[in-house]
Amino acid sequence: MNLPQQKIMFIPSMIVSVLLSVVSLLPVSVQAQQGNVLNATMGETEPTPEASIAEVRQLLVDGSAVLLDSRSHEQFAAGHIPGAHNIDIAPEKPEYLVEVEKLLAGDKTRALVLYCNGPNCGASRALGKKLVAAGYTHVRRFQLGIPFWRTMGGPTAIELEGIMRIYDVDRTAVYFDGRSPDAFAQASIPGTHNVPVEQLEAGALDKAPKPRQDLNTRIILFADNGEQAYKLAAAMADSPYNNVNYYPGTFESLRKAILEKMAVGNK
Repeated sequence: MNLPQQKIMFIPSMIVSVLLSVVSLLPVSVQAQQGNVLNATMGETEPTPEASIAEVRQLLVDGSAVLLDSRSHEQFAAGHIPGAHNIDIAPEKPEYLVEVEKLLAGDKTRALVLYCNGPNCGASRALGKKLVAAGYTHVRRFQLGIPFWRTMGGPTAIELEGIMRIYDVDRTAVYFDGRSPDAFAQASIPGTHNVPVEQLEAGALDKAPKPRQDLNTRIILFADNGEQAYKLAAAMADSPYNNVNYYPGTFESLRKAILEKMAVGNK
């Protein structure tokens, strides 16, 4: 699925002051050189250079680099940057590098950007060092990672297994179904709320029962397909909520998995 560039580039106005506060904690030299939070990095050059949020957004649009999530597969499944890849093998195992080589079609000069859980996460640093030692020549790190991605209004995707782990366990999670009212009336998932994508311009999100007390409440978005769900996620990009994830699969696949889980739980 192609991600709309105009939505990827959106910056939530409500969190600009927060971003400026965070950026003020970065090295002074970095702030002076960049002059824009979209271009901010930690200023690290070892073991690899860094990539900014602006550069990550651009590579998702033009495919100029491969984006690799260096976190565990469980963390990836729970929420990741759309278009990112993940290798379900411990990075310290030799098989991991074999899979990286497959991902890059054997081209060790191809641009590769790594990311993990933010400035204090060592996974991307460790993997970057390992890849450079293995002969990869164009490796960078988005060291600000997924926390900054979320803060800047970037959409995150959640895999089916990620939803299955939290459904009926995280009692605070909110689920928005972006399908039409008619489709929602005919078949829905227990505990979900209808926020039709076709009614977004008419203020459907304003009427949705969004959490009011905790802006970190997990919000899961889905629709007939991933493209529709992404539109709903993009519409929430200017909201203050920091844990919004959309499901890139189909409604039928999600409903089938949840009903099966409920049936097992009732035995």
